[in-house]
Formats: sequence, C-alpha cells, structure tokens
Amino acid sequence: MDTTQLLKGVLDLAVLAVLREEDGYGYDILRRLREAGLDEVGDASVYGTLRRLFAAGLLTTYVVPSESGPHRKYYALNAAGRDQLTRSGKLWRSFATTMDSLLDDRGLAA
Repeated sequence: MDTTQLLKGVLDLAVLAVLREEDGYGYDILRRLREAGLDEVGDASVYGTLRRLFAAGLLTTYVVPSESGPHRKYYALNAAGRDQLTRSGKLWRSFATTMDSLLDDRGLAA
C-alpha cells in the first residue's frame, strides 16, 4: 500500500497533534512529523496543510524575528483547532480499531 495515500487522509490530524503541545514554524513542524515516524511527508504537503488549517480557522499565527535569517511564522492551535483535534482523534481511533479488528479476524495483523 502506498503510504503517501494514507498520509493525505491523516495529515491534518497529524499536524494538529504536533501543535497540541507546542507552537511551531513550518520546517519545525515538518521535522517533528518526520521524527514521529512520518518520514514520507513532503514539505509542500505540510505547508499546504498549515495554510488550509489556518484558513479554516483552526490555527493562529504570529511572527518571531530571527537574528540569523528571515523571520519565522509560527502556528498555534486555537480553541477551534483543539476541538477539531479532539473530534478527529476520536474518529481516527474508532477507524483504527475497526481496521485492527478486520485484520485480526483474518489473521493479517502483526
């Protein structure tokens, strides 16, 4: 199965989850996603997701000056983003449980 297709369906949730504990700028968020095991996530996908989540009213932004380069635009979860994370997290857990059950029933689970 192509991992990139799975990523498309869960990247919003993954980005919201990464921002749950700490605000971040684009490259930092990408790095945290990759460190968490989403090695195949692309730069453009993350930046597009951040723009889309911001436009949907789930994130706020602020700029932090940098002495060693361009200013960094940080993204933070707002109340709507936290609510969405909770709803999407519950949906994901339900879906994952269903898939685990299907795979277990057929002797396919690891």
